[in-house]
Amino acid sequence: MKCAVRFVVVAALWAGPLASAGPGQGAPASAPPSGVVTPAVDSALEARTSAIASQLRCPVCQGLSIQASPSELAQQMRSVVRDQLAAGRSPADVQAYFVSKYGEWILLSPAPRGINLIVYALPVLLVLGGLLAVVLAVRRWTTAPAESVTH
Repeated sequence: MKCAVRFVVVAALWAGPLASAGPGQGAPASAPPSGVVTPAVDSALEARTSAIASQLRCPVCQGLSIQASPSELAQQMRSVVRDQLAAGRSPADVQAYFVSKYGEWILLSPAPRGINLIVYALPVLLVLGGLLAVVLAVRRWTTAPAESVTH
């Protein structure tokens, strides 16, 4: 609940200056003011930001991505992602930046190498082991018991 309240307050403060800036303040209505991104470019940037933000873990709400988290820190991190993308950095560069700051833990799906390979291989090995156990149990149950020989 506390994260949600902070999110609403931060969103209201962030949207306040944007709502008060109208087209009649300094520039004609037909041309966007200098430094303002057009809606098509802005929506593409937001889509790229959302894609990367959904791959990064929120340090506060650890089960959520920074895209889904309402915490103030997640919103600040999302704005860093947006700024870096706007500056021309690639998605891999943005992720590398956060990995350098927080470690590989910040990635919701770490690269399958080194010790992380266990995370990817263990479920497959457990399923194969379970299937083997079921096959052996079914074989044991379906084989006819050997007849005892009495003289």
